Amino acid sequence: MKIMLDAGHGYSTAGKRSPDGMREYEFNRGVVNYAKVLLESYQQVTVYFAHSDKQDIPLKVRTDEANRLKVDCYVSIHANAFGSSWNDANGIETYVHPIRPKKTTELAQKIHKHLINSTGLKDRGVKEANFHVLRETTMSAVLVECGFMTNREEVKQLRSDSFRKTCAEAIVKGVVDQFRLKRKDKSFE
Repeated sequence: MKIMLDAGHGYSTAGKRSPDGMREYEFNRGVVNYAKVLLESYQQVTVYFAHSDKQDIPLKVRTDEANRLKVDCYVSIHANAFGSSWNDANGIETYVHPIRPKKTTELAQKIHKHLINSTGLKDRGVKEANFHVLRETTMSAVLVECGFMTNREEVKQLRSDSFRKTCAEAIVKGVVDQFRLKRKDKSFE
């Protein structure tokens, strides 16, 4: 089982920050790092990163690499925003491409359910979008938006290490449920 995790944007991606300066990549990267460790505790799982801490990786390079590696699952992790100033937009959204097999929607629904149950944030639903990482990948691909950087309450959570761990655990539970992954060490079950 090969899984590609994508920490959304790079540190220098313009405009991807909260009104008070938290960069989206800080959140995305934290969640992805936790998710990688958790996923690697399952049998026959290899985790790849689509992003880099050194530079922004263009979307085409990310999806081309996922396709070249023939990964089974691509998960792009983000924090949402509504405009660039503080507002009341809130909650979690999960996206799939409109023209995807049923198994992709099932994966998105499982991840989304775990995110809502684990975080307690508003359920904004599983939605369809024509995002590059969803459209140009040949495997099941989902994109999650784990709260709003433009919401004063949610940005506090996005900054929290415990919230990042909670999101990672929820995403991993969805992947584990969908692909019926088995732990390496049964003593943890």
